[in-house]
This record gives sequence, structure tokens and C-alpha cells, in this order.
Amino acid sequence: MKYLSEYRDPDLAKRYLKEIQNATSQAWSIMEVCGGQTHSLVKNGIIEMLPEHINMIHGPGCPVCVTPLRLIDKAVYLASNKNVILCSFGDMLRVPGSSKSLLEAKAGGADVRVLYSPLEAVKIAEDHPDKDVVFFAIGFETTAPANALSVVHAYRKQLKNFSILASHVLVPPAIEAVINDKESTIDGFLAAGHVCTIMGNAEYHPLSAKYKVPIVVTGFEPLDVLQGILMVVRQLEKNKHTVENQYSRIVKEKGNPDAKAMIFEVFEPQDQVWRGIGKIPQSGYAIKEKYAEYDALRKFNVDIPEAEENSNCISGQIMKGIKKPFECSQFGKTCKPTNPLGAPMVSSEGACAAYYHFSGRVEE
Repeated sequence: MKYLSEYRDPDLAKRYLKEIQNATSQAWSIMEVCGGQTHSLVKNGIIEMLPEHINMIHGPGCPVCVTPLRLIDKAVYLASNKNVILCSFGDMLRVPGSSKSLLEAKAGGADVRVLYSPLEAVKIAEDHPDKDVVFFAIGFETTAPANALSVVHAYRKQLKNFSILASHVLVPPAIEAVINDKESTIDGFLAAGHVCTIMGNAEYHPLSAKYKVPIVVTGFEPLDVLQGILMVVRQLEKNKHTVENQYSRIVKEKGNPDAKAMIFEVFEPQDQVWRGIGKIPQSGYAIKEKYAEYDALRKFNVDIPEAEENSNCISGQIMKGIKKPFECSQFGKTCKPTNPLGAPMVSSEGACAAYYHFSGRVEE
């Protein structure tokens, strides 16, 4: 197939659904890790069309959603400093901190700017030598190369007024964490295609072998997701557990060597706190000592106390796949995109936002 419309062909979708139906002899629970896949499932009505024996569990694959509350509070604090220009991707602005969001800080006069690339923040630092420019560098392995590149550019230009507030999270440790959760009922996984575009598939083979679960690296279009589900079901029905690559038009076994080299030039693995989930060992990236002056956490040494999550928000249970968004008593009532209690209602990859906009479960 060459054109995007071909990956949304209704007739092919019906054929895949029939094949999934024919291949399924018992109940299976499959987690799609990435929020982009969740949106594809909900927006295109696939959730409702799948056989009743197939239960899709929505995973923690929304980097905006899992950014720690304390780190958002630190970003708000820095943005409120009159000498700081705080730059960020747009999704982060409306994510609630303990007292306010970056958007509310901006409304209060903070210099908060929405950018499409961290390299734009380096240029802003060049143009404003009298200001400290901080880029809120969030994301999975997918965005890590560009964020690392911004640090290398600033280093080469010897800029002293640029730093990144890093909150990178890694998918394989998160998969292991949800498998080990005592409430987990997951039989197989759809892995995030864009992450594997950068990192390749090598990290998933040990997980599949250790826990005896099929893992299928999957794209994001309706036919991608349906084919990925079919591939998982076929493995489960044959009692197999291996890593398969549905997204082979993009993902290669070894990923992108140049992108990985850039990541490991700047970052090294560290334990990471995931909002709503807790600390997952070796599930994030820390800035290496060589580039310590570009680490906003070390540069500003902001001491922000831990804050409690909103007690009415069950986002942690949703991101671990224990509950669906509509099972939250606040969904569509006190928690809406215009008034989010938690990050999954804000982000374009959040499960709550997907169900709010596309599932038809919101009462007007």
C-alpha cells in the first residue's frame, strides 16, 4: 500500500475483523501500549467492532500523562521566574500541576512559549542572552534524539543560558511493570511503533521470552491496529510468544543507529517516577555529567515538595489498564478537557480524552 487512505479501507477492515473473529476461541486481553493506538481504536470504533472475547486494555503510553506532578510544579515555578523563558510542546500546557498549569502560569504573565522543536528553544537562547531559556523535554524514546540534539547544539555553541527540564520515559520497563502488577490480566501486547522506529525491536525479545507473552510492534492506522491484534491472537491461540513486527514499513530490527547514538551521547538510564503509577526502575533518561550545565534540575536546584494527586482522579488505574475511563465516577462530569482532573483527559494521546471525544459515552 502507498497511500494513507489504503490503511483506512473499510472493506479490508471488515476482512480483518472477520479473521480475528474466526481465529478467536477464547477470551484474550491485549494491551495497546501507545496512546496513539488507543485513539485509533476508539476514534474509528474498532473497540465496539471487535469480538466480545477480545478485551483491549489501554496502557501507559502517553508521556504527557505520566510526567510527574512534582516536575510540572517545578516547570511552573521556573516559568514564574521573570528571567526564565519556559518552552514546551503544546500538550504540556494544560496538564494540571498541584496548584496550577503552565497555561495558567502563562495567563498570569509568565513567558511560556509553545514550540514544535527543541532546536527552536536553542535559537531563542541565542537571541535572548539575558534570559534563561528552559525547554520542557518530555516524551518516550521517540522525542529523545531531538532533545539530545538541542543539548549538543547548545554545548557546541557554548550557550550558558539554555537547559532542558528532562522527563523521558522508556517503554520496555513500563511493559515489565504492568506485567508484574498484581492486578494485571494481560495476555499480549501491541508495542508502540514510533518508539521502535528509533530503538528497534531488540529490547522486546527478552520480555517476550521471560513472561511468555506475544509482543507485536504495531502502527497507528486502523488496519495497522487490526492486523496487530490478529497477529497477537494467532500467537495466543497457538500458545506461542515471540516478537513480531507489523510496522515493518517503518520499523527495522536495529532501529535508527544515528538517533540512538545521539540519545546515548547525552542521556543515560535512571529510575523514573511515572505520574499515577510510581517509580519504575531504569525507566527514564538522566542527562550525563558531561552535559550537566544543560540540566535544568541541577542548574536551578528547585526544591518543590511532593504534592498529593487529586483524590477523585483514577488516572493511575487507567494507565495501568486496570480500569477504563468511563469507569471513573468523574468522567465527563467534573472531569472534562476544559476542566481536567488528571493528565489523561488533556493530552492528545490520553485515554480519557479519546473516550470523551469519540466513544459516545459522555452525557450531554
